[in-house]
Order: sequence, then C-alpha cells, then structure tokens
Amino acid sequence: MGTIIAAKDSSPIDDAETIKSACQGLGTDEKAVISILAHRNEAQRKLLRLAFQEIYHQDLIQQLQSELSGSFQRAISHWTMDPSERDAVFAHEALNKSKPDYKVLIEIACTRTSQEILAIKGSYQFLYKHSLDEDLASKTNSDIRKLLVAIVSAYRYDGDEFDESVAHSEANILHHAIQNKVFNHDEIIRILSTRSKKQLCVTFNAFRNIYGTTITKGLLSNPIDDDDDEYLGALRTTIRCIKYPQRYFAKVLHHAMNDLISEENALSRVIITRAEKDLSEIKDLYFKRNNVSIDDSVARNISGNYKIFLLALLGNNSL
Repeated sequence: MGTIIAAKDSSPIDDAETIKSACQGLGTDEKAVISILAHRNEAQRKLLRLAFQEIYHQDLIQQLQSELSGSFQRAISHWTMDPSERDAVFAHEALNKSKPDYKVLIEIACTRTSQEILAIKGSYQFLYKHSLDEDLASKTNSDIRKLLVAIVSAYRYDGDEFDESVAHSEANILHHAIQNKVFNHDEIIRILSTRSKKQLCVTFNAFRNIYGTTITKGLLSNPIDDDDDEYLGALRTTIRCIKYPQRYFAKVLHHAMNDLISEENALSRVIITRAEKDLSEIKDLYFKRNNVSIDDSVARNISGNYKIFLLALLGNNSL
C-alpha cells in the first residue's frame, strides 16, 4: 500500500498555473510547489506535466530544475518524472559513477515487473541514444556483468503459478554450486534471471527446508578476492530483492539514515519509487527493525523543504 495522500479532484491547468506563479518573481514559493506535487498521483502528475508544456511551451521538470536546488530539486524532479523515465535516469547515474553502483541496477531489475523493465529500456534509449543492455555490458565486467546483463535482459513470467518439483530440483542445483564454491556457475545465473519471482521464492523456501539454512547465508562464504566479495554481494542483493523487496528497501532506508552523506540519494530514491506502491509496509518493517519510525528519522535528520517534501510523500503532513 502506498503512502501519498493524493487530491481527489485536481485540475492540471490550475495546478500548472499555480506552479508557474510560484516560480515567478524574486523567489520561488517552494511550499506552493510542494502543496501541489506532493499530493498528485502518477496519472495526475502526467496530466499536469502535459498541461504545463501546452500552456507555457516548457517542460515542467526543466522549470523545476531552474528554480530549485540541491537535494530538494533532485527529489521533486525525480518524483515528477514518469516512472520509467525516472528509473532510466537512476540506472544511467548508477552506471556512470566512477565505480558502477550495481545495487541500484539490481534493485531496478528485480523489483519491477517485466513490462516496467521494457518501459525503462525504452526510456533509457530515448534519453541516452543507446541501450541499457549495451551500457551494462560496456561499463561493468567479469561475473557482475554476466549477472546484470542476464537479469535486465530476461523477460520473466509475472504470475503466481509455480512448480514445486522444479523448485526442489533447482534448490539442489543451487546448493551444489554453493557447496562447491562455484558461485559464478551458469546455472545460478540462469535460475536467478529467468524464473518468475514466485517460482524463485518457492525455490528459496525449498532450499531452507532441505538444507536448514537460507541461500543468502550460503553466499557468505569467504571470498578469494575483492571481486569475488563484490559478486557474492550482488548475488545476495538479487535474492533479497526478489524474495522480500519490502524488507530490502527497509534495510536501504536504515543504511541511508546512518550515512546521509553518501546515501542520501538512496533515501529519496526509495521513498519516491515506493510511495505509490508499498511504502506503508516498508515503513512498518523499518519501525520493527529500528524501533523508530522513518518519519521521525527524516524529521530529525533532514531539514528545510526537502524534509517537508519527503514527509509529505511518507503520508505525514504535520509540518
């Protein structure tokens, strides 16, 4: 369940005029911008952006980027984007860091539906004039490249049907590969990249029931070198994103709040991408893990309009 409190009735023309008015004059009325955008769902934001373009012959996001600054500007611009466009931007940023951020790429590939991934690829190609698969292959290397290309390229079945016998068979395959420390075995990548998420969850449960431990614990074996350690981390992230994405996102929020200097983008990314999906459950898991609400954590550690905006997306309008 999502957390944003969207307006039941809104006029995209009125909203466009309000935002344009907020951007005119000596200063920008950030509160007015928040009052509109933080309370519009995906469909409403899309209509607002279209209305803004039609009335003022300017892209709304470009307008926001020229008027706002810092983390607040980045967050509100991402929120205003179409989801596939936003994920394409996140993927591009992750790939173009000095060291590609494979966790963001895995998060996108393993927590979106097959249809959503197709849309992300289309947006990526439109924005950057080359394919996401191409950039993954050219900007990563070794076993991580093989894993990332596989999970991004695959078109998974998104339904709830599963085969118990296949789950037991593939749990045995995974255990054999892990036991023999052949972590880059083609069968591991095949299973993780092609099976449906439901099928994989049944396989992970079969692994635990048969061998008395979780598959992620088996992937904590001592690596030979740093590359192995990074690859094992990528495998664990892939499994966690597939098995229980809400728990994974709660953990990302926890790490972000403990290291806002380097993980602030992760904080806004999770809140923005999950606010209309399952952020309510993520908030509950965050509270159980930390004995403090994410709303309180944000209120204590973030400031200004950025804080007000994030709290609004979290469903908290106390400020």
